[in-house]
Amino acid sequence: MASVKSSRSRAHAVTPSKGINKDTGTKLEENLNVFKSDNFDADAFVQSKCHSLNEKEIRQLCSYLLDLKRASAEEMRRSVYANYTAFIRTSKEISDLEGELSSMKNLLSTQATLIHGLAEGVHIDSLSDVAPESTSDSSPTDDVREPSDLEKWLMEFPDHLDVLLAERRVDEALLSLDEGDRIASEAKEKKTLGHAVLLSLQTAIAERRQKLADQLAEIACQPSTRGAELRAAISALKKLGDGPRAHSLLLNAHYQKYQFNMKNLRPSSTSYGGAYTAALSQLVFSGIAQAATDSLAIFGTEPAYTSELVMWSTKQTEAFALLVKRHALTSSAAAGGLRAAAECVQIALGHCSLLEARGLALCPVLLKLFRPSVEQALDANLKRIEESTAALAAADDWELTYPPSVTRTSGRPAGTIVGSTGAYQHKLSSSAHRFNLMVQDFFEDVGPLLSMQLGGKALEGLFQVFNTYVNTLVRALPGSMEDEASFEDSGNKIVRMAETEAQQIALLANASLLADELLPRAAMKLAPLANHKDDLQRRTSDRQSRHPEQREWKKRLVNSVDRLKDSFCQQHALDLIFTEEGDSHLTAEMYINMEGNADEIEWFPSLIFQELYVKLNRMSAIAADMFVGRERFAILLLMRLTETVILWLSQDQSFWDDIEEGPRPLGHLGLQQFYLDMKFVTCFASQGRYLSRNLLRVVNDIISKAMSAFAATGMDPYSVLPEDDWFTDIAQDAMERLSGKPKVANGERDLNSPTASVSAQSMSSVRSHGSY
Repeated sequence: MASVKSSRSRAHAVTPSKGINKDTGTKLEENLNVFKSDNFDADAFVQSKCHSLNEKEIRQLCSYLLDLKRASAEEMRRSVYANYTAFIRTSKEISDLEGELSSMKNLLSTQATLIHGLAEGVHIDSLSDVAPESTSDSSPTDDVREPSDLEKWLMEFPDHLDVLLAERRVDEALLSLDEGDRIASEAKEKKTLGHAVLLSLQTAIAERRQKLADQLAEIACQPSTRGAELRAAISALKKLGDGPRAHSLLLNAHYQKYQFNMKNLRPSSTSYGGAYTAALSQLVFSGIAQAATDSLAIFGTEPAYTSELVMWSTKQTEAFALLVKRHALTSSAAAGGLRAAAECVQIALGHCSLLEARGLALCPVLLKLFRPSVEQALDANLKRIEESTAALAAADDWELTYPPSVTRTSGRPAGTIVGSTGAYQHKLSSSAHRFNLMVQDFFEDVGPLLSMQLGGKALEGLFQVFNTYVNTLVRALPGSMEDEASFEDSGNKIVRMAETEAQQIALLANASLLADELLPRAAMKLAPLANHKDDLQRRTSDRQSRHPEQREWKKRLVNSVDRLKDSFCQQHALDLIFTEEGDSHLTAEMYINMEGNADEIEWFPSLIFQELYVKLNRMSAIAADMFVGRERFAILLLMRLTETVILWLSQDQSFWDDIEEGPRPLGHLGLQQFYLDMKFVTCFASQGRYLSRNLLRVVNDIISKAMSAFAATGMDPYSVLPEDDWFTDIAQDAMERLSGKPKVANGERDLNSPTASVSAQSMSSVRSHGSY
């Protein structure tokens, strides 16, 4: 029992804790630090890593570097996105401040001109300079001078602009305003016009420019304005020098357009979430795409306008995400509909990703907003798997059957395994079949989880569900020694007991097949596709070339199964060693009390080791049918059970106290029987192919302790023990009689058989090294 606990503790020690995942980012950042140095020498780094590496180690290094590259790219992306909003906001504020400074400069310039004119006491002349008064000898019949072309233009210009504005002849009005600006600029430079006339001209231009800008803004705000007309109005407004206002009006026009179209989109509680998401995302992201196209065509790539476009697009994406969550995603997530929730996310990401060609990477915005809902659906889905499996375990008869006829999208039953020799099926009990089917469904639905960085959370959640199922299987073992407190969080504790050995081995078949084959293969859908041909070939040739997270995840699954295996072996070992009343079948008296009865002894292994051999044979036959294609697991199970019994003997201090310091010493007959029992164990373990190095070492230590106790009486143990062939013959005869196999013809055994040769070699090797 102590050996089982220690073995189980070792299994627990290698199981990663939840805290390990929290340190992954820190360890990864430390691994990347070497590449951040300004003095990093790539050649020296490669030489230091590859100086004495073989091909396999070089491949592992390449895989490690690729992982670092992907992690570095992801870290840079997250860093840029984390600060991008602040950058855009700052750029927008700087742009607005520059516009305000420009307006203030123009206002101050106008006020300075007016104040300067008033200070000089300038006399306001008429449009035509009046000629000096005639001298006393001037003729009173002189004619009035005709106005010049400039004077005529100045008088007609305001009215001409008013006509163009009234008739909405925008292009001609722009040309006239440009001409007015040119004439005013020349007049100011050459001083051909008085201050009052120049000021009057500038005021007329400013008033008509503002009136035209208002007309263009009104056009842009009309819902009926579409396409070319909108772009023409915005372009004209930009030419008037009011670019920020023009750009804002352009974005607002596109917003109003898709908002108007959304009025016909009426979600309801009975509507299909994917259809609603598809229709809504089509409207929103096509509107953003058209706005981005118009912005680039009219305003180019000027940072101020680009920043405003990004901020506006982000705002629209956030509003879209809230609508999807409210009308489609939340209900699916709350009900545990991971497939429906994932489909909504996938549809939205599909439309959103099309904007990347226009320089708008908005998918991170969606992922951030959708993540809580998908996490909720993920948790609810895992909870449903756990509860459904627990309910079935309460009525499971623990009889293994082939998978049900229900097939997955691959066209194969859910329990089908594809190997190098083709597809074959494994048997599971009803609850394990249901668990596997739900897990297969689960991994069919987790496509968007990788892009949302939820792959690790999905694996961790599924491990916890599997661990709960293993807890259920442990509680199905009669007389399980597991502490009931460890199952406080396991949910429904009702479970049908596995009474027979076949049912108990079925528990192990369920857990081992799920952990070794079915769950890891299903989880491979979370692994990214190969990026290039070499990587694809490497993945095809090496079944273990999974991501480190998935390899570690499989180890945790296997460790969880080891806990069930330990409980199984512990129970059966205790059934062998102890009676129902709690008395031990394996005591020192059974060897010490043999002295004086040599003539009556029929040399045969002790009863407890006979029962161990029979039990192992029986379990081996059962396991052969349950572990088809996975014989190694059956061998390891029998090896663990044999080790559990022998380790208990090795660590039973009361047994050794009686042998070494008891009132009666161990005699030569007892030593001979003890040696025979250990020889019998090594023979049948070797024959069954579960004679492990650890088992052989423990057997050697046990025999050494017994021989040392005998030698303490002053006698030579080697002088009283027969040759190894004698023990081997008795052990072989016992195995034949206990297994019901007929003896070899003429009473002779085949000494060249693998069993005989391996057993003789192992025991002879031990004696030749003085272990006995």
